[in-house]
Amino acid sequence: MAFEASNVAAAVATEDPANAGGAPVPAAEAPQADAAPAAPQLPPIIIKKIIDEGHAGGHGGAWKIALADMMTAMMAFFLLMWLLGATNEEQRKSIAEYFQPTNAPRVDMSGGSTGFFGGLSLIDPKALPMTFTQTGVLQLTAPGTEEQEVTSEDQALPQGLSDAERREIAAEEDEKNFENLQDQLEKQIGADQKTFNLMSVVKFVREKEGLRIEILDDAGFSMFGLGTEELSGEAVALIEKVGASLKSIPNEIAVRGHTDSLQFKKTTAKNNWSLSAGRADSTRQFLNSLGVDNSRFSRIEGVADSQPVNADNPSDPRNRRISITVLYRDGAKPVQ
Repeated sequence: MAFEASNVAAAVATEDPANAGGAPVPAAEAPQADAAPAAPQLPPIIIKKIIDEGHAGGHGGAWKIALADMMTAMMAFFLLMWLLGATNEEQRKSIAEYFQPTNAPRVDMSGGSTGFFGGLSLIDPKALPMTFTQTGVLQLTAPGTEEQEVTSEDQALPQGLSDAERREIAAEEDEKNFENLQDQLEKQIGADQKTFNLMSVVKFVREKEGLRIEILDDAGFSMFGLGTEELSGEAVALIEKVGASLKSIPNEIAVRGHTDSLQFKKTTAKNNWSLSAGRADSTRQFLNSLGVDNSRFSRIEGVADSQPVNADNPSDPRNRRISITVLYRDGAKPVQ
């Protein structure tokens, strides 16, 4: 093999024109037949990075805001349903008036100066007549059903007045309401064919406690059947007019029953005291069915024949009567 390689080199040198002189080719420039082959080229390494974005892309924090909005709307809807069920028509009208804007709003007197809040701010502790207790929503006092009625007239009274001055102002407002109540009743009774002939048995009396509406019996009219506590048909039509008028004012009411001096037979346990009390309570029940709330009744009493209209004739039919007294809000009219 070495011999053949040298011969090849010699032949190349002979054929090369530049080497015509026959100069020997250096051994270093001779091709190396035993050189190692080149290493094969490897394919490039590709690195793929996968970034895990979790759920932030499709489930970010926006759902919390949506949930909060939904819960707020549900709470507002619940409160609306509760108010509709816990209030009557007049109270709902007062609540609606509160949300009507006023011409000159102030920071401490928000909208509805003549409505439910009487012009007070919503954050005022006296603005909403509710009682919050640990028992929760069931103990909330619906507007207009608390023990002492809180009206827009009460809340609109000037601040800084003494108790006597406030009572005086409230009494004057009650006087105006009583006048309107009397005028309204007289017009309604006179305009109805069922009751226009009963105007003579209805009396309006101003007294220390308030306005007393008396419905008396006479020779042609009787509120109750003889010795019973059941209202007659004419009395029902008359009491309906009274009940409709009483719903328009917030004052408390007292009902008193009267009888004549005719006594029951000794064989029965019933007497004029129980009869007069029963008739007063029957009147209360009927007024309640007409929409006058039970919380507005201050007292129901029967006095038998102890307070006759005609003391000279104890058996006079006019001694049989029902007295419905609309009371002053502060208990009694101030002494003039």
